[in-house]
Amino acid sequence: MAEEAAGAATATATETLEQLQARHRKEAKDLQGRITSKKKNATKKTRKFVNDECAELERALKERHEEEVRALLGEEPPAQEEEEEEDQAAGEEVNGELAAGLKSVQIKEPAQRQQQQAQQNGGDQQQAGGQGGKKRNRQKDRLARRAAEAEAAAIAAESEAANMTDYRSIERSSMLKQFETHGLEEKEIAPDGHCLFSAVADQLAVYGVNLDVPIPGYAGDKGTEGGAGYRKVRQVAAGYMTSHADDYAPFLEEPLESYVAKIRDTAEWGGQLELSALANAYGVEIKVVQTDGRTEVIRPNGVPEGKEDLKTVWLAYYKHGFGLGEHYNSLRKKGGEGK
Repeated sequence: MAEEAAGAATATATETLEQLQARHRKEAKDLQGRITSKKKNATKKTRKFVNDECAELERALKERHEEEVRALLGEEPPAQEEEEEEDQAAGEEVNGELAAGLKSVQIKEPAQRQQQQAQQNGGDQQQAGGQGGKKRNRQKDRLARRAAEAEAAAIAAESEAANMTDYRSIERSSMLKQFETHGLEEKEIAPDGHCLFSAVADQLAVYGVNLDVPIPGYAGDKGTEGGAGYRKVRQVAAGYMTSHADDYAPFLEEPLESYVAKIRDTAEWGGQLELSALANAYGVEIKVVQTDGRTEVIRPNGVPEGKEDLKTVWLAYYKHGFGLGEHYNSLRKKGGEGK
């Protein structure tokens, strides 16, 4: 690190401001790459040490960059200003005392030595006076420091974004391959919290299945008749779970009654439990195409695999492709309905 700083100091002496900033951008980008690699390779035990080490590397680089900018602009670090002023005042006081002492003994000095001493004192005082007369441009220093910090932050953000895995593209590519394998085409469903129920409603409509199925032991909510398809599917899912409470209550972290009320009356997201309830209520097989290449199959209870006359509902399940997070789309067979 010391050799790197020494090399940078030598380069600064011959660089323009644009060249210096370009080098800073490259060093910040290189450091970000090193940090990303360190963090990826860190284990649970070494993560804290690696994070501390990375923070120190970033701090040291930022400090060196600021120092080089000040050096190029001919400015001194702000923290040293008061110490320099004190040193300058002390130097002037010493020079004054030295001049007075020389004056008192100059009769005993040879003429040549007196002349050399006078020239030396005069040069020192002239140099001190020149340094004392130089004023810092604090505003310029602050602006340069802020510009360097903003530039370093932008470079770090750009580098981090470039190194991030594009999960959305990977997921989409995997989905398209599976659609082609199964002969499916996608029907976009609005990502509004009702997507699972809207996708199932769309699939059932393809088969001409009546969405208002009676659930034994459940009176239902007649207020949804004639409403949107997803509302009817929500009601059916809530009704089946209520009438088969022993099958679903053990998997919930709240009372079944309050849970099914949210499924029935709000935009609460649906999942595995709701798919199971709908498969049983409508007597259909539900196949969910997953992002990792799997196809999850959910059948009605007691229905064996490979039953020929069982209608199949196809859904696509996304984890990264939509802004709200998890999402379901409807998948239809190319060329019309069917399994």
